[in-house]
Amino acid sequence: MSLLQSGAASSLDGADTMPPLSSVDDIAAGRGPSWLDSWLESNGAHVVAWRRHIHAHPELGRTEHATTALVADELARAGLRPRLLPGGTGLSCDIGTGDRCVALRADMDALPLQDGTGLPFASTVDDVAHACGHDAHTAMLLGAGLALASAPSLPGRVRLIFQPAEELMPGGALDVLAAGELSGVDRIFALHCDPRLPTGRVGTRVGPITSAADMLELRLTSPGGHTSRPHLTADLVHALGTVITGLPALLSRRVDPRSGTVLVWGAVQAGQAANTVPQDGVLRGTLRTGNRETWEELEPLARELVAGLLAPTGVRCELTHIRGVPPVVNEAGSTGVLDQAVVAGIGEDAPAGTEQSSGGEDFGWYLEQVPGAMGRLGVWPGHGPQRDLHRPTFDIDERALPLGVRVMTHAALAALT
Repeated sequence: MSLLQSGAASSLDGADTMPPLSSVDDIAAGRGPSWLDSWLESNGAHVVAWRRHIHAHPELGRTEHATTALVADELARAGLRPRLLPGGTGLSCDIGTGDRCVALRADMDALPLQDGTGLPFASTVDDVAHACGHDAHTAMLLGAGLALASAPSLPGRVRLIFQPAEELMPGGALDVLAAGELSGVDRIFALHCDPRLPTGRVGTRVGPITSAADMLELRLTSPGGHTSRPHLTADLVHALGTVITGLPALLSRRVDPRSGTVLVWGAVQAGQAANTVPQDGVLRGTLRTGNRETWEELEPLARELVAGLLAPTGVRCELTHIRGVPPVVNEAGSTGVLDQAVVAGIGEDAPAGTEQSSGGEDFGWYLEQVPGAMGRLGVWPGHGPQRDLHRPTFDIDERALPLGVRVMTHAALAALT
C-alpha cells in the first residue's frame, strides 16, 4: 500500500495539497514532453506529500529503514524492481533498457539536530531533523523516477540511486560503490537544495563545487596537578590552547592559500575544577580544502605540526585524522548537460552561476569513478530570511519540488540522447 493510499499523508496538515500557485509554477508549466507534464499534473501533490512525510519521520545515517521502505513501495507499485543495498538501507532501481545508462542520485539521511521549524509536519523524532534538504532530494528523485517510468519509451536506462548516510564520514556513497551500483553507468547527476538561491534558479559550475572535508580528534593526557604548581606537571589546558590557535595559523603558512584550506574547531572539553590541571582533554574540528591534491597532503602535515606544537609542553597526545570526502568536481560535459536540462525544464533564465563551497558532499566519490555533475536547486521563496543548511530552522519553498523533478528528468533524457 502506498503512502497516499494508506492515509498516512493526510495525517500531515496540508500534505495532500500543493503549495499556492505563483509565477514559479507558471514558468515551470508545460516545459517538457507531454508525459512529464501529465505525470506532474496528476502527481505533483504526491511529491509534496512524500517530502513532508519523510520530514516528519527523519532517520539518521544507515538507519533509514522506513524511508527506504516508502521509496521501495512506491517504485514497486509502478511495476519497477528496486534493489535494496547490502547494508539494509538505501536502494537502486533501473528504468528502461539498453547499454547506455545514466544515474540520478539522492541522499536519504537526516541530521542529529532538534527540529526548530515549527511546521505542522515538523520532525516527530527528538533530536533528529532533515535540516539539509535530504527529504526534498528523496522526494524529487522518486518523482523523477516515476515520471520516467511513465514515458512511452526511453533512449536507454536510468538508474535511480537512493543513498544512505551522506552525513557520516566518509559517506554512504562508498556503500553504493562497494555494491557495484555504478557499474555500467556513463554519467551521474544530483541536485542539492540551496537556500541562497531563489526558487526557479539552479546553480551550476564546471570544476570543484564543494570541498574536501576531514575530521580531527586530538586527545591529550597529562599527570594532572595543582594550578599553583604548573611547573611540576604538564599543563594540559595550556597545551590545548596552543593547538587551538597554533594549528590553524601554521596551516595557513604551510598550505597554498589558493587551496581554500580552513580548520575550524567545533568542540573542546577538559577539566572540572578551576584550581586543578586536568589529566585528560579532547579537541575536535573539521579540516577542509578546495583542492584535491592538497587534501592528500593534509594528514601527514597535520600530524607533523601537532607534534611540533606539543613537544615543549610535555603533554602526551593521540591524533585521529578521519578522512572524509573529496571535493565534488563537476565534469565540463556533464555540467553542460545539466545546464541544458535546467533550461529545458524550467526556462532560459533559470541557470545561475555558483561559487565553490567549503562544505563537503560525498557525491565527490562518484565523480572519481564516472563523469557527472551536481547542481544547486534554489529553495528560497525570494522573501524573508535565508535559513541556512544544518540549522534547526532550515526549510524549503515547496514550489521548488516539481522544478527539481523536471530538471532531473531532463538531465537523464539529455544525457541519454
